[in-house]
This record gives sequence, C-alpha cells and structure tokens, in this order.
Amino acid sequence: MALEITEATMTATANGEVIATATRTDCWWHATTSPRPLDRNTAITTLMLAERRITHGEDDPCVIEWRRELGRD
Repeated sequence: MALEITEATMTATANGEVIATATRTDCWWHATTSPRPLDRNTAITTLMLAERRITHGEDDPCVIEWRRELGRD
C-alpha cells in the first residue's frame, strides 16, 4: 500500500491501483469512502481502512478496530 498525502489531497493505492482518495475543502476532508466530512487524521485512518479491507478482509482485527473508532461498526 502507498498513501500519498499533500496539502490538498490524499491518495491510497494497493497493487498499483487507486482505491480511495480524499480532497481538502476549507477545514474538512472529503473521502471517496466516507459520506461525511472528516478531519485530517480521520481521513488518513479512512484511507488506511480501505486498503486494509482489500488486503486483509473484513474479519481482520485492525479493520474491526478502525471501523469501531470511525463509528462504522
């Protein structure tokens, strides 16, 4: 996985493919994998979760915990 972060965008890739992105608008981030505006740290966690789900599945302990932290359990 690669997570590229700039001042205005975040891109998560796995196996050479873009799997999720986030874009900054004013003081919020909007991720392709989340319906609500996010702060910077939550946007990073959301993109990491997207990658982890693809590579390790829904039953992975990290996926379960990150979903709980994000209020998506």
